[in-house]
Amino acid sequence: MIEQQTSLYSGKKLSYGGANDPLLPRLIQAINHASEIEISVSFIQPSGLDLLFDPLLDALQSGASLKLLTSDYLCISHPVALRRLMLLAERGAKCKIFVCGQQSFHMKSYIFIRSEQDEIIEGCAWIGSNNISKTALLHSHEWALRHDFELPLTSPAALEFAHIRQQFEAIFNHNQSQSLTHVWIDSYLSRYQHTKQQRGIAAVSLYEEQEHIEPPTPNAVQMEALAALKASREQGFTRGLVVLATGMGKTWLAAFDTLQTEAKKVLFVAHREEILIQAEKTFNQLVPEAKTGSYNGLNQDEKADYLFASVATLGKQQHLQRFAADHFDYIVVDEFHHAAAKSYRQLLAYFRPQFLLGLTATPERSDQADILSLCDNNLVFERNLVHGIDGKLLVPFDYHGIYDQAVNYQDIPWRNGKFDPDTLDNALATQHRAAHVLHHWQQSKQSRTLAFCVSKKHADFMAKYFTNKGINAIAVYSDSKVRRNQALQWLAQGRIEVIFSVDLFNEGTDLPAIDTILMIRPTESKILFLQQLGRGLRLSHQTQKQKLVVLDFIGNHESFLNRPTTLYNLGSLREVLKNLNQVNTLPKGCHVNFDLELIEFWQSLVKRLRFSVQEEYQQLANQLAHRPTASEFYHHGIEMNKVRQQAQSWFHLVASQEAESRFSDMVTRYGDFLLHGVETTTMTKSFKAILLEALLELDGLRNPPTLAALAERSHAVFCRRPDLMAQELTQAAKQFKAQDKGWLTYWKDNPIKAFTKANSKTPPWFQIDAMQRFVATFAIDEADIELLHDWVQELVDLRLAQYVQRPQQQATVNTSNASTNNTKNTNTTAKPLAQVLPFESTPSTEGTLLPFYPELKIACGHFKHGSAQNAEHYCVPSGYGLLDPKRHFVAPASGNSMNGGKNPIQDGDLLLLEWVTPESAGSISNLTMAIETQDDTGDNQYLLRVVRKTAQNQYELHAQNPAYQTMLATDSMKTFARLKAVLESQD
Repeated sequence: MIEQQTSLYSGKKLSYGGANDPLLPRLIQAINHASEIEISVSFIQPSGLDLLFDPLLDALQSGASLKLLTSDYLCISHPVALRRLMLLAERGAKCKIFVCGQQSFHMKSYIFIRSEQDEIIEGCAWIGSNNISKTALLHSHEWALRHDFELPLTSPAALEFAHIRQQFEAIFNHNQSQSLTHVWIDSYLSRYQHTKQQRGIAAVSLYEEQEHIEPPTPNAVQMEALAALKASREQGFTRGLVVLATGMGKTWLAAFDTLQTEAKKVLFVAHREEILIQAEKTFNQLVPEAKTGSYNGLNQDEKADYLFASVATLGKQQHLQRFAADHFDYIVVDEFHHAAAKSYRQLLAYFRPQFLLGLTATPERSDQADILSLCDNNLVFERNLVHGIDGKLLVPFDYHGIYDQAVNYQDIPWRNGKFDPDTLDNALATQHRAAHVLHHWQQSKQSRTLAFCVSKKHADFMAKYFTNKGINAIAVYSDSKVRRNQALQWLAQGRIEVIFSVDLFNEGTDLPAIDTILMIRPTESKILFLQQLGRGLRLSHQTQKQKLVVLDFIGNHESFLNRPTTLYNLGSLREVLKNLNQVNTLPKGCHVNFDLELIEFWQSLVKRLRFSVQEEYQQLANQLAHRPTASEFYHHGIEMNKVRQQAQSWFHLVASQEAESRFSDMVTRYGDFLLHGVETTTMTKSFKAILLEALLELDGLRNPPTLAALAERSHAVFCRRPDLMAQELTQAAKQFKAQDKGWLTYWKDNPIKAFTKANSKTPPWFQIDAMQRFVATFAIDEADIELLHDWVQELVDLRLAQYVQRPQQQATVNTSNASTNNTKNTNTTAKPLAQVLPFESTPSTEGTLLPFYPELKIACGHFKHGSAQNAEHYCVPSGYGLLDPKRHFVAPASGNSMNGGKNPIQDGDLLLLEWVTPESAGSISNLTMAIETQDDTGDNQYLLRVVRKTAQNQYELHAQNPAYQTMLATDSMKTFARLKAVLESQD
């Protein structure tokens, strides 16, 4: 059994070094049990500090004090190591540098004290020849003699120990001992480089402590991502999202890209301390000359060139305002939990960097939805687990989905996306359940297991149970007796087989030796599930790990569906059940097996569910472990028009499904605006969404902005979206700067006019007051502003997500006849539908599945409002020629203007149409075409007419019903589709 040692030291007093008796294990043992640490060494190197960093950090986080003194003697201490010491200094360590001048400095001492209630219980001091380098701590023949403190305080040993400490204090407080700062390291760096050049390569061996560090270089995947990021910036994007699976080097990529952009001021934002520490270490190594610093509740370094900030602190207005909006050239947003999304939005609305990089490891657009919106829907690069494993950057896995028969999850209360913690704790910490876990673990485990538990009580129970069965196991959590780094060391050494952990190893820690993952707790979200899976996927050259074994205990509850949907990268339970026996969706060498009881439970679930929007909402909420946003719902493949058919609006659905009485009140007060003013407002262009985005960034619901300020911020939002800017602005508008009067006039005409002028359906939602401010026409209670802001933002994100995925194939009527003289038409073809929606691209025996736009009413009368934003499926039977979802679609006719002639079109007929683009328009004369124009509010209107050419670049639009007059085509009209056929009724 493993002895959970509590003493500072053991063994002989002399450590003589070399492979047989290195000092490092003795130091780590002492660090892990000390309440006071005092270290003085001549030289410090990155390789040595790497070995001690995690134990020292754990000690600081556990409340220990640390004093560390090194020197600039012979300029041997490495700048990277000194920069890394600053991470410890930011977290409470007192780090100093002895400035030698003409003096030598050869001191090497390590002093440790364990106290209780301010009384020394234990103490020891190693004094010898070991500096902080990998060679000195592990390989060299170095002598270090330990002196031990002994009670009583008047004993010779105690008095000698006190003398040693006094001498340390004397040198630590010597007038040549200066506090280590980035400013001092800057000045030292030039001396270090100059001295290194003077010595020459041949002389390096004379200084055995001197280390040469090869500059890190990007791997193949990172090189691809860097090229994609560069290309994205060249296109004009100032924000972008990169998706890299856990273990593929997201942080290193961010560091490499800051170098690629030559950024001088960098902000790295995350929600967990572990991520920030790992990121700061990475940047320290890559850019040793950079001044790094942290910004959190305890330490706020405003002067750092590279700032690593907790979003919980920096995301608050009083902290944001300590920086200029353009202070940072480059901002990195690491993956974040959705509960913190508002803090990120405040931060990103405030800062205006030259580039913003979003990082995530999530596999699906439904999971990326919120962070993607923060990156202006610009997905720059994506490599998931499949790419990582197939590219041999990660190891393959064998996944066992084991039926958790010992727990009935249906009996555990489910509230706000989580199981009741106390009830869950009691259900998991039982002998019966532990025996079930042990049985399966013994059948499939490898050498080193990391287990994820739900609580400290659960972890302690499991560790005790395994220990009683003769298995070396320990529990590790924030205040456990065994610290995290020591547990990992014991696991690597084979002294223990299992670590039962609670929230310590989800992210921010490299655990390459782990070869077995034990998931014995419900995992609320896909993100957390992937993070836990990723803990064991890293390569381990030291242990020659071939694969990862995952033992996941899955219960009879819908929340566990995030397991199969994530592993198979599928969105729904039905898709999962269809693909359970398909291995082609898995990475090479990977295997997934679910117990039969689980499959039977899921099958019964499918039969029971009606798949209403309410059930779809609850399923997605269970998978995400939080309230789904509108964008997440949309990206999950659920049609928003179905939401409105069954629940009236998105927020009506939310209010009906969430136990928040305030939500219903909000829908009552603001539901009309949210539905008609945002969710369903017609968007021929993205202008309305851009304006609302700008309004929110200006906090305009609380403090109405002037039209000039609103137009200026709208221009800034547009500039972040070069794809939309190039596609939608006129050539003249593209020349305007944000402050130009011409831009203000342009923006007033549309969309400000659209929002401030009544239409046939609704009154205006905003008005222009006497101070030329953009003011809501409906009353907004001060107490509601914050939530209303968030809800409008959620719908704006949805509308932009919908907009960029809809087809944009349009051609101007009077230039679609391949005329080269007229350059008014600047429209470009966007993504074909086959790339946007999951339509089949080949006909089946029953027909061809085409996109169907029920709201795109092609008027057979006068121009009529319609919308192409919501697509469904329609199976067109054979007999209509070769059909292609990239080119053909279905929409309903509306009206009677074409009800005449040989082929009359009735009101309500379904029309089979073919998209027209500037490249594919060809001749349109004498053909029946679908035509688009805009009303004076900027909303789209659609019409079906026979186009006839009357003169060069002049056309008339003829109705087949003689009761309707011929219309003259104008420059504002555009053909966007030609009629192929009227579909026969399938009733």
